[in-house]
Amino acid sequence: MIRRRGYFTDPFTDLLFNALLGFTMLFMVTIMFVNPLAKLGSANLKAEFIITLSWPEDLPDDLDVWVEDPHGEVVSYLQKDAGWLHLDRDDRGEINDTILINGQEVVHRINQEVVTLRGIISGEYIVNAYFYEARSNQPIDVMLTVDKVNPTLQTVFVDKITMLKQDEEHTFVRFKLNGKGEIQEINRLPKRLTPYALEPS
Repeated sequence: MIRRRGYFTDPFTDLLFNALLGFTMLFMVTIMFVNPLAKLGSANLKAEFIITLSWPEDLPDDLDVWVEDPHGEVVSYLQKDAGWLHLDRDDRGEINDTILINGQEVVHRINQEVVTLRGIISGEYIVNAYFYEARSNQPIDVMLTVDKVNPTLQTVFVDKITMLKQDEEHTFVRFKLNGKGEIQEINRLPKRLTPYALEPS
């Protein structure tokens, strides 16, 4: 034993303590570098409203949802982010239903486009459906739902129409929000949002 300043120390204990301290520091540094990588895979799920356009799963047709906010910003497959609006899924019918998982093709037959409203801007929102490509050459039943997410999930609008032909555009709903995200008014006055030739029906 070595006597220092009135207390006894053991060189082996000092060595163990320093090794433990070193491993602790290495662990802390590892955590600091690994944590940002984990955050890369996280998704921002914040949404105030979810707008969903859907049509039968067994059809190969391509339909699109177009949404305009109170500032005139329009989200669609041409521009997937516009203000607080974001197109979460651009469904192209059967084209993007197949993905590769471990070298195997997996088919997920869902025909659905989803737009999220991630913040509240008071004013009028316009939601249109556009019949982009009619591969089945038949009329299609199309459903649109608008769900308010906060504080609890609540469906505030749902409707179904039959779209008859390619290039048809239809105004499903126009709704006005106040600053608290409450719907003040709903109407269906048609307005074309696409840059294409045909007027909405």
